[in-house]
Amino acid sequence: MNATTSTAPARAGTAAAPGEAGSSQPALVVQGLVSGYTPEVDILRGVGLEVRRGEIVTVLGPNGAGKSTLIKTIAGLVPVRSGQVMLDGQSLVGIAAHRMVSRGLAYVPQTNNIFSRMSIEENLQMGACARHDHAGIDEDFARMYELFPRLRERRRQAAGTLSGGERQMVAVARALMSRPTMLMLDEPSAGLSPKLVGVVFAKVREVRGLGVTMLIVEQNAKAALAISDRGYILAQGREQVSGNAQELLSNPEVGELYLGVRRGLS
Repeated sequence: MNATTSTAPARAGTAAAPGEAGSSQPALVVQGLVSGYTPEVDILRGVGLEVRRGEIVTVLGPNGAGKSTLIKTIAGLVPVRSGQVMLDGQSLVGIAAHRMVSRGLAYVPQTNNIFSRMSIEENLQMGACARHDHAGIDEDFARMYELFPRLRERRRQAAGTLSGGERQMVAVARALMSRPTMLMLDEPSAGLSPKLVGVVFAKVREVRGLGVTMLIVEQNAKAALAISDRGYILAQGREQVSGNAQELLSNPEVGELYLGVRRGLS
């Protein structure tokens, strides 16, 4: 089964709205990706996907499908056994994880994604530690505090004392301080209340307005697809279904076969 659906490009000079594709030019291309944690045990078994510039793309699937392994492999945290990962036309295979920022890739893991003893402001400073454009850094501080006003109010507070939703905002803001072209988020809604899930995903949608392309791995299919352009569903280490986010939301077969819900997701 493959529900791949074409979508119209966004208007020039504007961010794409949910359900619209970004530029037809691919930012991230993954082809035939095989990887795993232990020898001779493959978690990913030939995964392929594409994220166009300006898009939000979500990867879904049941537990054990390989979603987090996929995003960690792209980020250089799990070795590639075969296949290709290309960002803006350059291969990321074999690049050390700490070098990915210089390639324009920022990754926010599901857990341990902030420096809990540091203040919010110090966390953001760490996100810009590889930069030397002081004027640009000051501009980005102002931009992050405009995007996340609660962080401005508490910028001197230790990040570890914040609520779960606020910690996620710190993690995203810190990643954005590196000025990435591609931002990857691993389970941004994990452990959050339904109200905070809505707040976090609303902020993720606003991030797209900064011109950042995003790949999200998520369990909350309904919330993630609601802000996404397209989605991929993984099962058994391979992509099984891909398509327009709104069509995946309303496809009962997708929900029942791959996500354990009936009558679609919407």
